[in-house]
Amino acid sequence: MEEEEAPKEEMTDTDNSADADNQSATEQAETAEEKDPLDVALDEIAELKDKYLRSVAEFDNYRKRTLKERTELILNGGEKVITAVLPVIDDMERAIENGKKTDDPTVLREGMELIHQKLIKILEAQGVSQIETENTDFDTDIHEAVAMVPGMGDDKKGKVIDCLQKGYKLNDKVIRHAKVAVGQ
Repeated sequence: MEEEEAPKEEMTDTDNSADADNQSATEQAETAEEKDPLDVALDEIAELKDKYLRSVAEFDNYRKRTLKERTELILNGGEKVITAVLPVIDDMERAIENGKKTDDPTVLREGMELIHQKLIKILEAQGVSQIETENTDFDTDIHEAVAMVPGMGDDKKGKVIDCLQKGYKLNDKVIRHAKVAVGQ
């Protein structure tokens, strides 16, 4: 029986070492599982931090780019209008030179009227329009009353009587109010 007992003891030792190996493997697995969530969380934090920094840098670049574009627009925004007005300046210079050669005021007047019409057409093409004042009701949004004219009758009360300075709109925005006299 001793022989039988000896192998049992050996088996027991083998079983014990196998159990120890299993326990060791289980502990390592548990340790690995404990480290994995932490490593995963740290990796995720690093990834999110990188995304955040990239987003902040991208937004900063966007802000700088739009600021530069806005500055250029402000500085060079009137370039289109100025380019359109330059031919009028050329016409005025020619009129001045030709005015020195003639004494006829009607020729000078006709030249000035043509230049005025050209300038008005250029401004209309840019969205500028004149505020209508003739036979209209007084409107504080587009008119500025500089005088009240009494004794005009009930039909002229609150109406524009005379325009002292023309007003203008740029794309339906008043850029200069019309200065008018209003019936009282």
